[in-house]
Amino acid sequence: MINYSINIFVNLFFYVKNLSIQQRIYILYINYIQKYLLNINSLIGDKIIKMLAPMAGITDGNFALKLIPYGFDVVSIGGYNTDFQTIAAGKKILERGRNEFDIEKENLPYVIKKEIRLIKNKYPRVKISLNLRAAFPDSIINLVNIVDVDKIDIIEINSHCKQEELLKIGCGQEMLHSPNRLGKFIKKVVNDLPDKKVSIKVRSNVKGVDDLNIAKIIEKVGADYLHIDAMKPGCFEADLNIITKIANETDIFIIGNNSITNSVLGKKMINAGASGVSIAREAINGKLNFDISKI
Repeated sequence: MINYSINIFVNLFFYVKNLSIQQRIYILYINYIQKYLLNINSLIGDKIIKMLAPMAGITDGNFALKLIPYGFDVVSIGGYNTDFQTIAAGKKILERGRNEFDIEKENLPYVIKKEIRLIKNKYPRVKISLNLRAAFPDSIINLVNIVDVDKIDIIEINSHCKQEELLKIGCGQEMLHSPNRLGKFIKKVVNDLPDKKVSIKVRSNVKGVDDLNIAKIIEKVGADYLHIDAMKPGCFEADLNIITKIANETDIFIIGNNSITNSVLGKKMINAGASGVSIAREAINGKLNFDISKI
C-alpha cells in the first residue's frame, strides 16, 4: 500500500507540474497520502515499530528503562486509571491480588510527569505511549492537558482490559460492545487533543463484537493507531487472520500484539499486515530473551 502510494505520488507530481491546476491537485493528493508519508520512517527497512506493551501495575518508567536497551523504540506506561470510577475499580482489582497502579486522581498528573521525565532524560528519542482507562473521554483530555503534553508522544485509549470490575462500569473491553459510544469517545479525544497521536488498544475475537467494524470506526473517527491484541480463545498463538483481514480492508496503522515470544513470530505478525509489534508477557520479568531487531 505504501509503495503503491509513493509511486502514484511521484508519477502524479511530474504529470501535474505542467498543468495550471497543479496546486489544487497537489493539495488534494497530499490529503489522500498524508498518513502514509507520516508513517514511512517507521516502515522502511527494519524500522518496524517495536513497542513495549502496557501492563497494569508493571510498566512504569523504571520498568521501561530495563527494556529499552533491548531495542524498543516505543514504550508504554500504564494502564492508569484516570477518574473516580476506574480508580475505584482498580482498587477492587488490587484487593483480589492483581497488579494495578493505585494512584489517587489528584496525584496522577504528577506521577505521570515523573515517569515521563525518567524515561526522556535517558532516552529522549524513545517514544512514550500513555495507556489510559476512563469512563468518559473528558477524564483523558483533562489529564493530558495537565501533564506536559509535549513529552507525551501517543495517547492510548484502553478498550482492552477484561477485568470484571472495569466491564461493570463500561470500560476496557466492554467499550467494544457499544461501537457508537466508542466512536464518539475516540472522536472527542482526537478532536480535543489535535496535536497528539491517538492509539486505541483493543482485544480481538470478543464474543458479539465485529472486529472489522470496530477497526473501521476507529479509523473513521481519526485515530492514528490500532493496537490489537490478536487473541483467539482456546489458542496459544495470535490470530493472524484478523490482522490480515483488517489490514486488507482499512488503511489504519496496525500494531499487532499477542504471543510474540520470538523474532519468527514477530515477523509473522508483520507479514500478516501489521506495521508494528508490541510485546507484553515475554517482557514481564524485565528482560527479553530474543533479538527484536530481527523482526
